[in-house]
Amino acid sequence: MIDEIQKQILEEVADLHKVPDGAYNIRANGESAGRNTTANIDIITKEDKSGIDIRIKPGTKNESVHIPVVLSKSGIKETVYNDFYIGEDADVTIVAGCGIHNCGNQDSQHDGIHRFYVGKNAKVRYVEKHYAQGDGLGKKILNPVTEVYQEAGSYVDMEMVQIKGVDSTVRTTKAELAEDATLIVHERLMTHGKQKATSVYTVELNGENSSTDIISRSVAKNESEQIFEAAIVGNTVCSGHAECDAIIMDKAHVVAVPKLDANNVDAALIHEAAIGKIAGDQLIKLMSLGLTEQEAEEQIISGFLK
Repeated sequence: MIDEIQKQILEEVADLHKVPDGAYNIRANGESAGRNTTANIDIITKEDKSGIDIRIKPGTKNESVHIPVVLSKSGIKETVYNDFYIGEDADVTIVAGCGIHNCGNQDSQHDGIHRFYVGKNAKVRYVEKHYAQGDGLGKKILNPVTEVYQEAGSYVDMEMVQIKGVDSTVRTTKAELAEDATLIVHERLMTHGKQKATSVYTVELNGENSSTDIISRSVAKNESEQIFEAAIVGNTVCSGHAECDAIIMDKAHVVAVPKLDANNVDAALIHEAAIGKIAGDQLIKLMSLGLTEQEAEEQIISGFLK
C-alpha cells in the first residue's frame, strides 16, 4: 500500500499521479508495492538476488513499463538488479526512478544495477529520475549502474535527471554498440550544499556506422562538487560526440574529464566542455524586466536545465 509521502515521491521520479497504464513494478522500502504485466511485457522476480527481469516481446509497439523505487524509511540500504530484455523491432518506453524521503538520523541508500539487452532494430526511450527530500541528519545516497548492450540497428535514447536533494551519487553508465546502433544520452544535474555527484560514461563503438551522443547540462551551487567523465572508444568506422556544459556558482567545484580512444582511422570522435558562471548580461537583461537577481538566476538555471 502506497502512503501519501510515497505518492508524492512517485510523482517526482516517475510523473505518476495514479497507477500507470500498462506494465509496472513499484518498489517501496525494499518490498513490492504493486505489479502488473501485459501480453507483451512480462516482469519476473529474480530468484538468486534482489531484483526483476523485464522481458519485452519482439515487435512490441507503443507500450511502456514503469519501475520506480521509493525509500521513505530512514536507514534502508539496498542493492537491486534489474535486467531488461528488449526483443527485435520493439519500440517501447521505460521509466525508472528512485526517490528518497529521509527524516531520520541514519543514511538511506539505493544502488540500482540496470542491464539492457536491446535486440536488432529495437527502439528504447529510457527515463531515469532521482530525487530526495527530508530534513533528517541521515544522508540520501543513490548509486545507479547502467549497462547497455545494443544489437545491430538498435536505437536507445536515455534521459538521466537529478535535480534536487541527493547528498551523494556515483552514476556509472557503460554501453557496447553493434553495427548501425545509436545511443543518445541527455543528462541534467543540479547539486547544492555539500552534495557530491559523479557521472562516468564509457561507450564502445564496436560495429560499423555505430554512433553515440552524450550531452550533460549541470548546475553546481554552494560548496557542492561535480565530476563528469566521458570515454568514447571508436573501434571501427563510427562517430561519437560528448559534451559537458556546466554552470558553476558560489564555492562549487566542477571537473570535466574527456577521453577519446580512436582505434580506427575512420573513427570520428569529438568532445566539448564548457564550465563557467552565469553571464552578467543575462542577469542584467532579466533584472531590467523587473526580476530580482535571485529570480533572474532561477529563470536562467531553469531554462538551462530543460
